[in-house]
Amino acid sequence: MRKILTVALALLALAGLSSRGAQGAQEPGIVLGPFDAILDTYVRDGYVYYRALKLERRRLDEYVRQLGAGDVDKRTRDEQMAFWLNAYDALVLQTVIDGYPAPRRSNEYPQRSIRQTPGSFEKLTHRVAGRTLTLDQIEQTILPGFKDPRVYFALGRGAVGSGRLRSEPFTAAGLERQLTEVASECVTHAQCVAIDRAQNKVMASSIFSWREKEFSAAYADKASAAFSARSPIERAVLAFVEPRLLTTERDFLAANEFRVEFAPFDWSLNDLTGRGGQ
Repeated sequence: MRKILTVALALLALAGLSSRGAQGAQEPGIVLGPFDAILDTYVRDGYVYYRALKLERRRLDEYVRQLGAGDVDKRTRDEQMAFWLNAYDALVLQTVIDGYPAPRRSNEYPQRSIRQTPGSFEKLTHRVAGRTLTLDQIEQTILPGFKDPRVYFALGRGAVGSGRLRSEPFTAAGLERQLTEVASECVTHAQCVAIDRAQNKVMASSIFSWREKEFSAAYADKASAAFSARSPIERAVLAFVEPRLLTTERDFLAANEFRVEFAPFDWSLNDLTGRGGQ
C-alpha cells in the first residue's frame, strides 16, 4: 500500500511540473500566477479595494519581487507586451498602497491621487526584468517599441482617467482580444472620448495627446478622407473611435464642423473606498 501511495505522489509531482513547464512555454515566466488572483480579488470594474490590498499585500509584493528577475527579451512579441503591461499595473498598485492613504502634498492634483506620492511615475525606480526603471520609462521607452498605441489605454495608472484596470492579467494567448476590448471600451467612457453636440466639439482623453507620435503614426492615415485637412493627431483620434460610434455619432462627425479638444486628465484615485468597497 505504501509503495502504491509513493508512486501516486510521484506521478502527481511530475504532473505539476509538467503543467508549470507548459505554462512557462506560453507565458513569460510570471505573467499569470499570483497576479491573476490579485486582480480577481481586489479589482472591480476598474476600481480597486486598495485598503484591503494593503492589508493583504504579501502576494503582490512577492509578484513584484519576481518581476525583477523576469527574463523576457527572448520571448515572443505578445509575451513581452503582456509581461510589461502586467508589470506596469502591478507596480502602480504597489506604489498606491505604499503611500495609502497618501497625505495631500500638492494642490495640483486631487486629494486622493497616486500623484500625491512625489515622483510616483518619473522618479520612483523599480527592478523589472533585470533593469532599473521608472513607470514613465516603461511607458516611454519600452512600450513604444511594440507599435500598438492601444497599450496606452491598457495601462492602469491608478486613476479614474486611465483605461479600465482589468480584473484579469494580460496574456500572450488573449492579448489581441484584450486590446480590442480596451479600444472598444474607449468610446463608452467619457474620460476617453465624449461627443458634445451642444458645444459642437469632441472631447478626447489627454492620453491621445501624451502619446501623439504613436497614435498619429498608427491611425492618422486610417481616417476618413473628409478629415484630411485636420492635424495628424485629430485624424488619429477620429480613426480610433469612429468605427465604434453609434450611427448618430458618426453622422455628427461626417459634417466635419466640430473641433477636437483634449480634456484634462482625471488623476482621482480609482479607489473603491467610498464607492461601496470595503
